[in-house]
Amino acid sequence: MPKVAVYNAKGETVGEIELKDEIFGIEPNRAVLHDMVICQMASWRRGTADTKRRGEVQGSTKKPWRQKGTGRARSGSKRSPVWRKGGVAFGPHPRSYAYTLPRKVRRLALKSALSSKVQTGDIIVLDQLVLSQPKTKDMIGVLAALNIDRKALVVTAGIDPQEINVEKSARNIPGVKPIVAGGINVYDLLNHDKLVITREAVARVEEVLA
Repeated sequence: MPKVAVYNAKGETVGEIELKDEIFGIEPNRAVLHDMVICQMASWRRGTADTKRRGEVQGSTKKPWRQKGTGRARSGSKRSPVWRKGGVAFGPHPRSYAYTLPRKVRRLALKSALSSKVQTGDIIVLDQLVLSQPKTKDMIGVLAALNIDRKALVVTAGIDPQEINVEKSARNIPGVKPIVAGGINVYDLLNHDKLVITREAVARVEEVLA
């Protein structure tokens, strides 16, 4: 089982924790990670692009000229896609781009993302992370004590009522995203350089993915 140090909010080492090997110690599957990221990004697409079909554009439905004898190509409507200001034949229309991957694939992707953080040493486990009041300055002090100067994902268990202060304090810091353990996802893990997670949040993640 991989072991990582446990820190307090002052950046001091207060112990260590053993992480479950089947969650934090597997060989990351890059193909599955790619599939999961594409799946998440597709679900975020609004899909509101729209073009008018030939039945939706304004214009007369009268035949412009007779079928034969004019020397011009036959035409039946000014709304035809071949006409300027006519309808669009195969244009986009509002739709959902979202799709789902199998449950086992989603779980493997999350385990791979977590394991990659352990392998690269970019995971920081805290014994607890609570703030008495929502204050960005206090959260900046915690990150500075942990020597975090890059993008960081801050994960809390979401049990302690004071953890809401962590979310309010961290959301204004550029490059820092606070979430609860239940909302941890592959895209955020890969999009942030550091993973800051509390001991309770680790337990919740292991409980769900075990």
